[in-house]
Amino acid sequence: MKKVTRPSWDEYFMGITELVAQRSTCLRRQVGAILVRDKRIMTTGYNGAPARINHCLDVGCLREQMGIPSGERHELCRGLHAEQNAIIQAAIHGVNIQGATLYCTNMPCSICTKMLINAGIVDIYYKEGYSDSLASDMLAEAGIVPKKFG
Repeated sequence: MKKVTRPSWDEYFMGITELVAQRSTCLRRQVGAILVRDKRIMTTGYNGAPARINHCLDVGCLREQMGIPSGERHELCRGLHAEQNAIIQAAIHGVNIQGATLYCTNMPCSICTKMLINAGIVDIYYKEGYSDSLASDMLAEAGIVPKKFG
C-alpha cells in the first residue's frame, strides 16, 4: 500500500487561502484570507472593490496614479482588504467568527488588525510580512501572537 502524505491543517488552510487570493482584483497585491474555527472554514475574503463598483483591473489603481507607497494612506483605495471581506461575509451570512483563526497571505494592516481584535479572532497565520508596526503593537497588546507560515 502506498503511503499518502497529507498536509497539516495549517498547510491545508494556507493553501486554500492562496487559492482565494487568485480572485483578487487589486493591481498591486493579491491577498486572500479565510476564517477557520474547529477545522471548518467559516468565511473567505480577497482584496478588491466593493460589489457593484468597478474593479481596479478595469479602471486602474488610484493609489498607483497618485504615487502612494504600499502600506500608506489605505483610505485612498477603492478596494477592501481580504480580512475585511472575510469579516463582512460573516456578518452578511450570520456566521459567528468569535474564537476563529485567521489564515491570510499577508500580515494584516493596522485597520484590519483593529477589526480582527474586535471580531474576537484568537490566532493569526500569515505568509508574507507587512510593514505596519502599529498592527504588531496592537496584536501584542491584545495577546495575539501572529505566526509566520512557511
